[in-house]
Amino acid sequence: MSAPNIVNVATITGKTFYDALADTNLTSVILNAASSGKVIKVNCIICSNVDGTNAATVDVSYHPSTTTAVGSTVSSTGYHLAKTITVPADSTLVVLSKDTAIYMEESSVLAVKASAANDIDVVVSYEEIS
Repeated sequence: MSAPNIVNVATITGKTFYDALADTNLTSVILNAASSGKVIKVNCIICSNVDGTNAATVDVSYHPSTTTAVGSTVSSTGYHLAKTITVPADSTLVVLSKDTAIYMEESSVLAVKASAANDIDVVVSYEEIS
């Protein structure tokens, strides 16, 4: 795991990831691959409950040493940013905002898990810095 120096930045690319969580697996949403030469700054994580009737819970975790592909089930040890937080029907949870941004080093994954399939949409705004 490496943390490239961001003092002399050549490129900052703003990106947005979005997905409807189709199952209840812990799923990778952002990956900073090994030897990418990048640091990823996560600016915000928003989870929306699109079910009009039922509440659902979400877990969001950071996994510092894994190479799981985006969209794959994550099995490595992670550290929770949010754990079993209830998102009421037709509501939105801001898990992380720009004032609490985190940096992801190489070989790390950000993962999300929902308690009910097809109930939670996740949107992540981030910057790839190299």
